[in-house]
Amino acid sequence: MGWSQDLFRALSRSLSREVKEHVGTDQFGNKYYYIPQYKNWRGQTIREKRIVEATNKKEVDYEIGDIPTEWEAWIRRTRKTPPAMEEIVKNEKCREEVKIKSQDFCEKEKLLSKETNEELLPPPVQTQIKGHASAPYFGKEEPSVAPSSTGKTFQPGSWMPQDGKSHSQ
Repeated sequence: MGWSQDLFRALSRSLSREVKEHVGTDQFGNKYYYIPQYKNWRGQTIREKRIVEATNKKEVDYEIGDIPTEWEAWIRRTRKTPPAMEEIVKNEKCREEVKIKSQDFCEKEKLLSKETNEELLPPPVQTQIKGHASAPYFGKEEPSVAPSSTGKTFQPGSWMPQDGKSHSQ
């Protein structure tokens, strides 16, 4: 089936006015073509095309990074002119330098944060929990043995509410 598709494509290209113009090749061996705008046999205007023929013919073999960024920008029409090999090499050097600087920065940042954390943080404090906050002796060293109640001096009916009304009235 593969050879029949190739034959059909070749036949359709020969009948159409589609002319592939080789624009360039990248460091991976991918070839880039440009097809200018043309009118087909029915009079329809076909817009320009930008095509890449990958070295890996199978779509399954394609991975991100197989096409350089500069060529991908040309294919997607975000740049008008195809990139030169010198430009690709220069940009690749810049990417490597940024990668190295980024790694160095991350390592220095880890060392600095480790040193500052050790200096700024106080040593851990041992806390001892003595009782519950609702207990009457919370915060005191130990509950006292002596009673703190006024049970001996309490007289019934001596307590009056704040607003001055009594319940007996």
